[in-house]
Amino acid sequence: MLIAADKFKGSLTAVQVAERVTAGLRRVAPRAEVEALPVADGGDGTVDAAVAAGFERRELRVAGPLGDEVTAAYALREDTAVVEMAEASGLQRLPAGVFAPLTASTYGSGELLRAALDAGARTIVFGVGGSATTDGGAGMLAALGARFLDADGEPVAPGGAALRGVASADLSALDARLSSVDFVLASDVDNPLTGPKGAPAVYGPQKGASPDDVATLDAALAHFARVLEKSIGARAAEYAAAPGAGAAGGIGYGALVLGARFRPGIEVMLDVLGFAPALDRADLVVTGEGSLDEQTLHGKAPAGVAAAARAAGKEVVAVCGRLALPPEALGQAGIRRAYPLTEVEPDVAKCIADAGPILERVAENIGRDFLG
Repeated sequence: MLIAADKFKGSLTAVQVAERVTAGLRRVAPRAEVEALPVADGGDGTVDAAVAAGFERRELRVAGPLGDEVTAAYALREDTAVVEMAEASGLQRLPAGVFAPLTASTYGSGELLRAALDAGARTIVFGVGGSATTDGGAGMLAALGARFLDADGEPVAPGGAALRGVASADLSALDARLSSVDFVLASDVDNPLTGPKGAPAVYGPQKGASPDDVATLDAALAHFARVLEKSIGARAAEYAAAPGAGAAGGIGYGALVLGARFRPGIEVMLDVLGFAPALDRADLVVTGEGSLDEQTLHGKAPAGVAAAARAAGKEVVAVCGRLALPPEALGQAGIRRAYPLTEVEPDVAKCIADAGPILERVAENIGRDFLG
């Protein structure tokens, strides 16, 4: 049996989910062969999943979204690095209850990428999601050598709102090593940079942006892309409209400007984590995440795991905190059955607070149904 589940956000990491499911299964079937491969789709938890799969964790001090230093990590194995933007520029790096939609910067994410280059990475998987930022990747680009100047020739301030004042963009000093690496933008988001489906409109409110803030950020990012056109030509507009440009507050756009190629996050991570050989060894796959809902079907980790398992002819069940999908939707996604925590404990607050022990009881049920 292979456990390939994502985190239960706010309750359990993907590693803890695997540990709890394993413990529950072993109570029912002590001799069962259980292999754990925690997964992630490019968002927060991606570095942890890589480390659990055998990558080395590398930590360094970088700029957080508000400019203060934070300790962030990336993962390295041989010449492949997994960099997670949320480690440096995620909502998790903001003080509790604090949002900074207009001023938060991705500079620290650029510092993580530079560290991966310094470590000799030839392939960089850049997982984006969970961002506190909406700066179009301008901060990241600046950390890698770009200069964005106002009409007086001074560097513009950090954050998305300040991009309204960009008069010129100089990318000539970008880190030359970027041109010789395989740079993969891994995301479950295919939004463009701006417009009604763009980064500010769709994701800005989650980061504390008011309707006026959204309008400000959308105009600023559109202006930023027009200024970049003067530096790199028509490609700047093409990148702005491309799938993934709007990921993580537009850092996807900055990554595309750097030469990244966009791939669905879970597909990339399954490749990097060695999912295919683990799948070959399994007869049943347990996947899951905190909430199995409509979003799950659009590129989230359980859908990716289930699609790959179904293609290999393997049966899949899912664990979750909350189930908001009907059986027919699960079946279409390749999931035979879902086991929510609420099946064992109807009190949602208890499910969140005591997710670990309850998940073990859920896993016992899976063991009885499939291993008994």
